[in-house]
Amino acid sequence: MTATVDTPAAVRVPRIASIDIVRGAVMILMALDHVRVYSGLPAGGPTAGIFFTRWVTHFCAPAFAFLAGTSAFLAGRRRSAGELSRFLFVRGAWLVLLELTVIRVAWTFNVDYAHYVLAGVIWMLGVCMMLMAGLVRLPVRTVGVVGLVVIGAQQAVGVLGQALSPSARASWGWIFQLLYFGGGIRVGADGPRIAVLYSIVPWIGVMAAGYAFGAILTRGSDARRRACLRIGIAATAAYVAIGLVLALRGAGDDAPPLLFRLLNQQKYPASQLFLMMTLGPTIAFMPALENVRSKIGDFVAVFGRVPLFYYLLHIPVIHAAAAVVSIVREGRVDPWLFGNHPMAPPPVPEGYTWSLPLLYLVFAIVIAILYAPCRWFAGVKARNPDSWLRYL
Repeated sequence: MTATVDTPAAVRVPRIASIDIVRGAVMILMALDHVRVYSGLPAGGPTAGIFFTRWVTHFCAPAFAFLAGTSAFLAGRRRSAGELSRFLFVRGAWLVLLELTVIRVAWTFNVDYAHYVLAGVIWMLGVCMMLMAGLVRLPVRTVGVVGLVVIGAQQAVGVLGQALSPSARASWGWIFQLLYFGGGIRVGADGPRIAVLYSIVPWIGVMAAGYAFGAILTRGSDARRRACLRIGIAATAAYVAIGLVLALRGAGDDAPPLLFRLLNQQKYPASQLFLMMTLGPTIAFMPALENVRSKIGDFVAVFGRVPLFYYLLHIPVIHAAAAVVSIVREGRVDPWLFGNHPMAPPPVPEGYTWSLPLLYLVFAIVIAILYAPCRWFAGVKARNPDSWLRYL
């Protein structure tokens, strides 16, 4: 199913509904994990409920990066290579700026830049878009091959970084942290600490692969469905087969159950198994969404049409909601909420941690609050597709 929007030249530009629905679904799930950040509950445990609350949100970043590449390909059908390249570079730089300013303050409600600067998912997407500005000048097949090679051979970057001499590592190690390892980087002796949550590799590979995937989505309906199912099922099957072998090797008296070992794949940096676990089902499921006609599908698609606008809104709304919960429970806004979230907050205060039902209640309220402004902005953006609003 496709929807269309009017352009000033009266050209009907199709939207692929499955992209909007998948992207909307992962944006909603993203809010669940970000509510968890302010709930004080740990990522991934210790109970099954908390584990799966975190695990289901693992689909967000891979789908977001992959479909950003797909959207770039589809946008390129309306632009020349030069125009697409310029658009991606400018939008990428804009994303980096937003991450370092608006988003960083929204996460923390402080301006303690001397101790904390966040390089999160929006920073990663911005840098990858700037790199894609060069890649899109290559043939689509070549971009796809580059993406798969980066994903498959990503550990080579880590090996190179580890092979540096101690002196070289002191001088150049930060580059490999940005590229692959992530973690904290100190800028100068007294400079700010940059917390790198999402490194560039393998995510530039994911975006490049998503760009090539855009060519598949322009095929006829039957060919598109077959290709999505083949790719998605093959990736998922490979993950299960390889993951089971590795999980069985990790068995021991104190090891978690087999299912938990299979699902607990490395996200930072994202391993090949992590990406197959998340992107495989996402791609396989997309054909089932092409002809979705329901209120639920329309509701979810609203968020997928304005992903950046939603992202910019959802963090301060979640943070403010956490402050309201704190007032209700403690009679004050707990100072912990002004810490350097999400990567470097102080220890969770005793007695602060929320219950899982409270987490889900706040999550549902946040999504309900965000729907109206996102629906409004989706309409505004659709009516003005060539304005500066395309950068949001």
